[in-house]
Amino acid sequence: MREYLIEIGRIVFSKSGRDAGKCFIIYDIIDEDYVYLVDGGLRKLSKPKKKKIKHIELKPARLDVIREKILSGKKVFDSEVRSAIENYLNSQN
Repeated sequence: MREYLIEIGRIVFSKSGRDAGKCFIIYDIIDEDYVYLVDGGLRKLSKPKKKKIKHIELKPARLDVIREKILSGKKVFDSEVRSAIENYLNSQN
C-alpha cells in the first residue's frame, strides 16, 4: 500500500468516529499526531474538525487550488471546499 504525504489540501476519509467514511480536506497540520479537517458543510473553515492522523485514510488526490489559497493566506470559502469535494467524489464514481 502506498503512503501519501500528510499535507494541506490532501483528500482524506475518516476511518473512525461518528464521521467514519466521510470525505474531508486537510486544512491545517497541528503536529505529528493531529490535523484539522474541513468539508465545507458540517465542518466549516471557521470550525474545523481536530482528528488524529491514525484515524484518517489519505487519498492520492490533492486539491491544489484550495491548497495554494490556504498557504498564501487568501480567503477560502466553504462553498469552494464543498464543490471541490463533490467534484472529487463524482470523478471517483
